Order: sequence, then structure tokens, then C-alpha cells
Amino acid sequence: MLKINTDLHTHTVASGHAYSTVDEMAKGAFTKGIKLIAITDHGPQMPGGPHIYHFGNISIVPDKLYGVRIIKGVEANILDNGRLDLEAEDLDRLDFVSAGLHRLTGHNLKNKKAYTEATIKAMENPYLDMITHPVQKEYPLDLERVARAAAENNVILELNASSYSPKKDHTRGIKSQSLRLLKLAKKYGFKLAVNSDAHFHDEIGEYSSLNFIFESEDFDKNLIINRSPEKVISYLKNREKRLAQLKKSV
Repeated sequence: MLKINTDLHTHTVASGHAYSTVDEMAKGAFTKGIKLIAITDHGPQMPGGPHIYHFGNISIVPDKLYGVRIIKGVEANILDNGRLDLEAEDLDRLDFVSAGLHRLTGHNLKNKKAYTEATIKAMENPYLDMITHPVQKEYPLDLERVARAAAENNVILELNASSYSPKKDHTRGIKSQSLRLLKLAKKYGFKLAVNSDAHFHDEIGEYSSLNFIFESEDFDKNLIINRSPEKVISYLKNREKRLAQLKKSV
């Protein structure tokens, strides 16, 4: 089985409903043999979440703690019309930008079509790297349309281990959709990321709930963007170049 020793979706106490500090998250990653993590606290529209200053000052966090590479990012909230709850100047300060649909964040999206269109619009944002938990019960998406948009905009789609945690009671009926995501990744050629969505340091790199995906005949490790620290670093370097070129052209 593929050993994934990176995690691109983790939360600290700054998110308001997570329970470990950055230091504790890094130490937890080290203990579990995880070489690289992205700190992706929720955007400011999340109830109890961080002030915008959190993202403006996150550069003070060391690039390495306990030998673990720390990527400074966000899980922004997708709002009406696909707007994110951080402006371009704020996103520009971050190494990695993910976004997803969440409750109580101020959007007025009411149905699958609206969820899908907002997600696709968000993927057109040049700063966006990854859509979090595209498979979930609360905000179902038209995966075919989202998959096409992911390929067109070079956006990663996530396989979220927390969505299948045995501690949660809403996992029934969505496994087939994640397996479908594997087929769509092969069909359209976009990348996937395997992440924990950890809200406590002991959850980092905990992917056992995704064994059904790893065991699928459609699972292709070459489609996993975070299968090694080197692949993530390469992606981030290319991202930096792409954004620099974009700024020159404006």
C-alpha cells in the first residue's frame, strides 16, 4: 500500500473548533513520520475562526519544526458566486490555498446546482490550489462538472479521510462517490490529494478510513499530488512561477 507521508489539510486552535497549536501539530506529525504538513486554518467567515491578521502574520511560523516542513495556507470558505472569504492580496501571502463549502459561513447556496456552480467559480480563482471534501452529504456536487473544471483550472480535488471517520455518522452513501472520483481523475487528468482534515495533532496522516480507496482497482498513485514531500515542493515551486507570470501579465 502507498505510504503517504504528507498532509495538506490540517487545522490548529486558530480555526476555533480544533484543539492543537501549530507546535503541537508539527510535533504530532514528526511522531507519526509525516514529513510535510500544510496548516490550513479556516477562513475568517467560519464562526470562531481566525481574524484576517492570522493569515497576514503566518509567515512568522518557521518553515520547519521538529524536522517537519510547514506549508502556510488556508481552507477558505466558498461563498455566493464562488467568492472566497479572503481577498487576493491576502491569498497572495500564502503558500497554499484550499477552499470548501461550510455551514454558517454566510453563503446563501440552497441546492446541488448552486453548490456546484459556486465551487466551479471558485476554481477559476488563480490562487486556488485545492477543493476540500468535494464528496460530502451536506453539500453534494455534480462531480462530472467539477472534475472537468478541476482539469481545466489545474485544481486539486481532495480525498478527505475525516469524511469517513468512524467517529462520524454521516458517511453512508458517499463511498461510491469517492470511488467515482478516482475514475474521473483518470478520465480528465486532474490531481487528487489524500488528506486527514486533522483537528487534533493525533489525527495528522491518519488515512486508514480511506483503505477502500487505496484498495480500489481504479486507484493510481501517480494521480496523488502529495504522495511525497518532493512532489508537493515541486508543485509549490511551479505554483510560485505561475503566479509570478500572472502578475507580470496584469
